[in-house]
Order: sequence, then structure tokens, then C-alpha cells
Amino acid sequence: MRVGTETLRLKRFDAGDGRHCAVLLHGLGGTHRYWTCGPEPFVLLEHRTVLIDLLGFGESPKPWIRYSVERHVAALHASLAGERSVTLVGHSLGAALALAYAARYPSVVRRLVLISLPNFGGAEGATAWFARQRGGWIYTNMWATAIACILTRRVVGRLLPRLLRDIPREVAEDLVAHTMVSSTSSLWEALYRHDLRAEAEATAQILPVLMLHGSADLTAPLAGAQELAAARSTWEMRVLDGVDHHPWLRAPQECLQHIEQWLSRLSVQAPASPGGPRDRAAGLGVRVQP
Repeated sequence: MRVGTETLRLKRFDAGDGRHCAVLLHGLGGTHRYWTCGPEPFVLLEHRTVLIDLLGFGESPKPWIRYSVERHVAALHASLAGERSVTLVGHSLGAALALAYAARYPSVVRRLVLISLPNFGGAEGATAWFARQRGGWIYTNMWATAIACILTRRVVGRLLPRLLRDIPREVAEDLVAHTMVSSTSSLWEALYRHDLRAEAEATAQILPVLMLHGSADLTAPLAGAQELAAARSTWEMRVLDGVDHHPWLRAPQECLQHIEQWLSRLSVQAPASPGGPRDRAAGLGVRVQP
């Protein structure tokens, strides 16, 4: 991705070894530490791990720009240069960007694991969903969200580990590792205003996809995720009973067990017919890169 004449690359952390590559993408307000701070690190058998700080978060660049899906994906692609076959694992915003990346670079992505994927069906769907949640109007009012972000970072940031005792300390600390622009713009451009159903259709019958979702998720509607999985034969859905928007933080062993069992059942992916992924994606308005 370029801003002016500068090429932006994301902060990347490589760990372990293995014949496959798993790339982990955190959610809004997170960093790479989301995957490493618990009692059980996110490690898949026979996979080396690549941890990424998304554009505008953690130790990655935070330019004053519009954080669109295209800009997020371009920065991610520049940071994965040299990788030829990856399993993308994303949570929330990271799941949406993983799906967008797979739709644009089908030859690079081998499999997708989408945790707490927010399928609102566009801005109107997001507004309707949060209108049913207590205090949810804040999340769909851009100015309220921006002000809340500024107050969180500048006023109560240091107190977050004490106030949010139900999440690991590192995750609470990193809730301020962004800017008002990167957080608010990513929320609106990459989640609320972005209808990911076209990208889901572009990957249908091409990539195996596993979805993990908590039954008590009040941030990403379970019904929206189930709708995507039910309509696609290569997608599988696992619902974690009583879990909220953070399956990896609440039930890490269960998450790893689901993913490992799913991976063990997958046979070697047959190559797609020439032009198949590219033609289907292009027909749905998804720009595919070589």
C-alpha cells in the first residue's frame, strides 16, 4: 500500500516452523497480542505462525487516511509478500479482512478460519442490530464513537486493565494502541458500510471455510454468520454455547480443537479450474489481483 511515495508495511511477527503457514488477524481495537496473551498460544500443528498488526493498530503505521477495505487489504498483501499458500485466521474485523483478502487473492489463500465474523448486511443492518442492544446507539453514531475513542485513549487508557478484568491485561492495554481515525474509520468503512456478502459468494465453492461464533455474541449477529455458512457447501459453522464475541479468549482449547479437527478432515485442495475463482470474483465486483 502507498501513501504518497511511501510503501506501508504492517508489523509482522513470525514464530515456529512447519510446512504450512497460518496468518492471524486481530479484531478492531486489538493487536497481535490478542493471540498470544492467554494460557494457551494459538499454534496449529504443522503450521508456522505469522502474527500481524493491522493497518492503524499496534506497531503498524497509522497514517491519517480513510481506512477502507482496499487499503487494509493492500497493506496486508504487501506484508505477506513471498507467501504462496496461507491459512488466514481472523477475528471480527480481522475475519472480514481475511474474507476480503481471499476474494482478491484466491491463489494465495488456502483456507479461511473466520471467528465472530460481523455480517450486518450493510450500514442499515448494523444500525438495526445495535439498536436492539443496550447503549448500542453509540456504536452506530460516528461522532459518539470518535469521542468515546478519544476519551478512552486519553483519559481512562491506563485504567483499562483494572476496569476490564474479564479480558487479559495485554488485550485491555492494547485497546488504546490505535488512533481515533484508524479505529473509527475502520469501523465504518470495513465493517458497517461494507457488505461482505459479495466476497463470501466469490469464495464459495473455492475455499474451505470454518466459522466459529459464540451463541451469546452481542457484537456480531450469530444469524448473519449462520446465513453465510448455510448457503455455501464448502463452509462449516461451529457455535460455542454461552460464549460472547471473543471465543479465543473464553474457550481457547475448544477453538483449537475445532480448527484442528476441521483441518485433519480436509483433503488436499484440488486446484480450481483455470479462471474460475478470478471470473466469479470479477463478476461480483470484487477486484482480483494476480
